[in-house]
Amino acid sequence: MNWMKVCEQVCELAREVGGFIRSESGKVQALEIETKYKNNFVSYVDKKAEALIVEGLKTIIPDAGFIVEEGTVEETKAEWQWIVDPLDGTTNFLHQLPSYAVSIALRGGDETVLGVVYEINKKECFSAYKGGIARVNEQQIFVSKTSELKGSLISTGMPYYDFEILDEYMCFLKHLVKNSGGIRRYGAAAVDLCYVACGRYDAFFEHSLSPWDVAAGAFIVQMAGGHVSDFQGDQDYIFGRRILATNELIYNEFLGLSRQYLCTSIRKTEL
Repeated sequence: MNWMKVCEQVCELAREVGGFIRSESGKVQALEIETKYKNNFVSYVDKKAEALIVEGLKTIIPDAGFIVEEGTVEETKAEWQWIVDPLDGTTNFLHQLPSYAVSIALRGGDETVLGVVYEINKKECFSAYKGGIARVNEQQIFVSKTSELKGSLISTGMPYYDFEILDEYMCFLKHLVKNSGGIRRYGAAAVDLCYVACGRYDAFFEHSLSPWDVAAGAFIVQMAGGHVSDFQGDQDYIFGRRILATNELIYNEFLGLSRQYLCTSIRKTEL
């Protein structure tokens, strides 16, 4: 498979669908917004964007299966499987706030081989493919060189429907507020991960995410020289709903804090 060519095609598709999403900004009416579950919304824009992506991806690898957020195509198992979030950051989009993005990953077996995240407002297409490099548009990107938590800029997502470890999460945040260079909460995990990949953030972590939120961005972080794991340091971050991503220099320090503040409580909830 020519991954460079496939990546170029996926980037082109993401830009086209991103253009559609951009054209709909500010047009969605309240009655056109559905609530999937607590604080998780969807509109015709998400569904139409996903249908366009699925249609386009079928022409690139006709026999591939899909894992998609909005259910516009039945989930199927195949040698190759696309993982698609047509609009990561729907709440931001509905409120006309940056940032939001199209996120597309391709996996074969247990290996991600391609990731594309198109941040719609800044028109930045982050991409990486197996055997290649991580890029934003045509420029190669790398994770930051920050060597200590002190001075690091960290991104996260506040729990908005799963509050099982909220107290522990807040304790962790309290520690980070006191011992880092600052915390940001943008509301689009795929973009947060890409900002780690290009060095704008030094670290990102979040709980209760879905595969389509993280698959593409996590791969791009790795291809840019960063580390990605779950809160315990294991590799179950795509389907395990817990992810942290950092540059290579602060990973061990950040992981140690994650284990200290979050993992004991998580183990208790899984018993």
